[in-house]
Amino acid sequence: MRYTARLRRLAPQTVEGLARDTKFLVTGLLIQFTALAIMASPWLYFVPASMAAITVAVVIPLAFLVVAAPVLSKAQRLRFRLQLGVDIPVPATESTRPAGLAGIPMSLDPSAEWRQLGYHLLIGPLIALGGVLTLLLWLPAAVAATSCAWVWAVPVDWRLAHHGYSTQVGYVTAGGIVVLCLLPTLSRKLVRLDVQAATSLLGPSPAQQLARRVEDLTQSRAGVLDAADTERRRIERDLHDGAQQRLVSLAVNLGMAKATLTDLPDQARAVIDEAHREAKEAIAELSDLVRGLHPAVLEDRGLDAALSAVAARVPIPVRLSVDLPSRPSPTVEAVAYFVVSEALTNAVKHASASGADVTVERIGDTLLVVVADDGVGGADATAGTGLSGLAKRVASVDGTFSVSSPVGGPTVLTVELPCAP
Repeated sequence: MRYTARLRRLAPQTVEGLARDTKFLVTGLLIQFTALAIMASPWLYFVPASMAAITVAVVIPLAFLVVAAPVLSKAQRLRFRLQLGVDIPVPATESTRPAGLAGIPMSLDPSAEWRQLGYHLLIGPLIALGGVLTLLLWLPAAVAATSCAWVWAVPVDWRLAHHGYSTQVGYVTAGGIVVLCLLPTLSRKLVRLDVQAATSLLGPSPAQQLARRVEDLTQSRAGVLDAADTERRRIERDLHDGAQQRLVSLAVNLGMAKATLTDLPDQARAVIDEAHREAKEAIAELSDLVRGLHPAVLEDRGLDAALSAVAARVPIPVRLSVDLPSRPSPTVEAVAYFVVSEALTNAVKHASASGADVTVERIGDTLLVVVADDGVGGADATAGTGLSGLAKRVASVDGTFSVSSPVGGPTVLTVELPCAP
């Protein structure tokens, strides 16, 4: 019962798939006939006798086929999409090319045209020929598979004159049944071969697919970076306008209590003093945290003002030079800010520098950031320190990061960030 139910479910699917494959092959034959008719049209009217006539009979139809190739390719893509649900992408150059003869678009990519011609003149006709042979085999195979039934319609005299015909009819019937069982598989194989060939020859080339994939990944990464930067700004605003303001209010109240409540016991006053000091330290730490997430001055006044604030907070002299005719994107600004801030922090904490130079300038479509200090040197970006994090941050926007830090100094950190013109 289980196998019978399975066969009942499988039979309609097999018939439906066979009808779909047959319709697909017949439609492909009609489209391929158009391409072959273009190439064969001169030979239908005259037989070229000279080399010049043969050349004309080949070159002129080929030129017409080159012009008509985009239309034929569009028809093939439509056939694959409507009958099989296979969407063959259009080559990138084909969607933006100028109009050719009679308003028919011409491709800017010669390889795309040659691949299309290869499909319309060679691969497509061969697959169509296989489809024709497959379709033509159905009738003799059906006749052979039913030979045991219709052989009794043959006159009795013929059957008596041909001894052993029943054995021959049995072989023919078995052969016909085998061919009938193989024809659906053959049709399905031809359809799959046509899909593979059309995807390779009518769609984008592997180089175009790779370029399109890289572009999609670049756009996705840019979207992720923008979303992360937006989220950092939201967290900075929430901390600044929420928790930080509450801590400031708490510190003010504790300060007022400390100044006004003079008659409290010494132990209570010591607790208020300790709470007041902890509140002020929490405010300072929270301010550093907020500034590390995304400083408000960077968003409001730009990179020059933000770096000036950073240089003012550093306990060593910093010579700052910023030359930006226009503001880069917020993401690039944030990366440049954190690079300079981290580099100056490292110069103070690890390099024991007595001074630093920061240069930020825009050269064409590149934002150049150079941070140099006169410290002890020996910085290594591959040692898992904060420099490796800076290198990853710079790489996230397709920038370049390099460090020159011989032992004994000086240390020069160079960053190049791409920015839109």
